[in-house]
Amino acid sequence: MTNPKLLFKNVTLGNITLNNRIGVAPMARISATSEGVATNQMVSYYTSFACGGFGLIITEAIYTDNNYSQGYFNNPGLINEEQIQAWKKVVDSVHQAGAKIFAQIMHAGALSQGNRFIQETIGPSAVQPKGKQMEFYEGKGLYRIPREATQEDITEVINGFVDTAKRAKTAGFDGVEIHGANGYLLDQFLTDYTNKRTDKYGGSTENRVRLLVEVSEAVREAVGEHFTIGIRISQGKVNDYNHKWAGKEKDAEIIFGQLGHAGVDFIHVTEYEAWQPAFPKDEGTIVTSSGLDNGDLSLAALAKKYGKLCVIANGHLEDPTKAREIIESREADIITLGKGALSNHDWVNKVKKGGPLAKFDEEKVLRPNARIKDFEI
Repeated sequence: MTNPKLLFKNVTLGNITLNNRIGVAPMARISATSEGVATNQMVSYYTSFACGGFGLIITEAIYTDNNYSQGYFNNPGLINEEQIQAWKKVVDSVHQAGAKIFAQIMHAGALSQGNRFIQETIGPSAVQPKGKQMEFYEGKGLYRIPREATQEDITEVINGFVDTAKRAKTAGFDGVEIHGANGYLLDQFLTDYTNKRTDKYGGSTENRVRLLVEVSEAVREAVGEHFTIGIRISQGKVNDYNHKWAGKEKDAEIIFGQLGHAGVDFIHVTEYEAWQPAFPKDEGTIVTSSGLDNGDLSLAALAKKYGKLCVIANGHLEDPTKAREIIESREADIITLGKGALSNHDWVNKVKKGGPLAKFDEEKVLRPNARIKDFEI
């Protein structure tokens, strides 16, 4: 195995400097207490990645209010002092091990399958989500049909993200990542078939991306200019892996262009394979306003082109050669690993030494549920 040196060069992200370009992707786990408090096991779990050489760690999704945001039972929150103090233990431990850590903050919306506060779900429209609830997050059966969010609900959603970002700053996190991907609430607003609204949040792509922009702008105003914030974006969803934006590159131009002016420092894109073209070739390509045919560009490259920000790429990049290539091609500035990190908490140290990497074993890590397993630590 060759040593992909570029991966190990430092990089500036917002107001912080990472000691390499390799991060741990946010991965929903269900190992907090029933009250959403981070545990000592979670302290060890996140610290192990820092000890393994990762420059950046992005936490599992953290719910943002005591109403509709929680997605799963036993997933953590950041809505009260007890939760702040528990996360502070995680943050301090990760910092002592030499890494930076961001809190990913999320509203599950219509994909909520376990909420200790309320049983009803909300979404942009009363559209039943595709597929079935995920059993390894202890869901069962079809998703519920959500109630269409009112303007008051939308205001509460924005306030939840704002208040949670402020609490993350208090807990000592180096930044926050707004979860706008994978089919959760913000992505539900962005997606044409889940958003049937006729107000300013529905219809055109410009309207459907509006809530993501408003959340980003509100969080930036609340935390100040020196706190790093970003947003995660995807086409596919946990309940619809193959979804693609109907407007193809024109949608990418609008979405990433709008987010690029919304006050965030980075855009974190996730695809099944990060290096693949964002839109299948057999669907044709789009000639953009620039007159260029960019049918072969990855979603990361499109985010870089139109967002004009630091881009983090995620999606089967555990092969060091693939990871190096997407950085060297300047499609992304940083890469994150999910399954690759779970199977190799010391991926960075192993790759530096040219050592072998363990293969991902789903049965050991995510079965029968997505709780953190002791052997992972």
